[in-house]
Amino acid sequence: MKRCYLAFLRHAHYHQQPQTPSALQPYSLTPEGIEQSQTAGKTLRKLLKHQEWELHPLLFCSPLLRSWQTARELQPYLKGHCQISTHSALNERSVGSLANLSHQQIEAVLEQDPRCAPLPPHWKHNADFCLPVEGAESLMQAGARLSQFLSQTLTQVITSAQNNHQLVVMVGHAAAFRYAAYQLGLLEKAEIGRYSMHYAQPMVFECRLKNHQLELELLAGKWKARPESEKPD
Repeated sequence: MKRCYLAFLRHAHYHQQPQTPSALQPYSLTPEGIEQSQTAGKTLRKLLKHQEWELHPLLFCSPLLRSWQTARELQPYLKGHCQISTHSALNERSVGSLANLSHQQIEAVLEQDPRCAPLPPHWKHNADFCLPVEGAESLMQAGARLSQFLSQTLTQVITSAQNNHQLVVMVGHAAAFRYAAYQLGLLEKAEIGRYSMHYAQPMVFECRLKNHQLELELLAGKWKARPESEKPD
């Protein structure tokens, strides 16, 4: 059976604006985040050597600065040459024209819009709720967008590779990947809110094509269990 391997990383720690959807925040990595990225690069280098895997020539990341910087810090540690390839499909859930406003500001803006109904309780964690503004998407829509990109990209890699030992590295965002993982059969719906992802710690999956369907299986790394206080109500 033809296969490849996927290493998915959440971007490293960055200068995040508090009480604001991460979505399209444009800020850079912190010094801690740079160190985390470099540690991840060393981890991936050891993995490639130990497993005798080949590195896919493209290092995928979202266009957001924190994701691109994480990918850039990985590059020197990966054997062979890999080129950074940015894709919006790897972005976090978009809040559209309300990007980079705080939760309180978002609610205040929509309260003044006569076209908008009152926001539902816990709207930030509602998987199917989409803010009623241009360019916004729900968490589930973001997961569908990312799962489609993962399926298309990994299927192409598997079908075109000369062997079964190629590692694809992608840098993205925790929530989008968790919802994509649900749609790819890696998480139950009830588990999505229980987990996050550690900054810049690879989760490694075996990716197989079976009857033209992509199957993923977690081989290494683990989800980050959320404290009770952070779990959605």
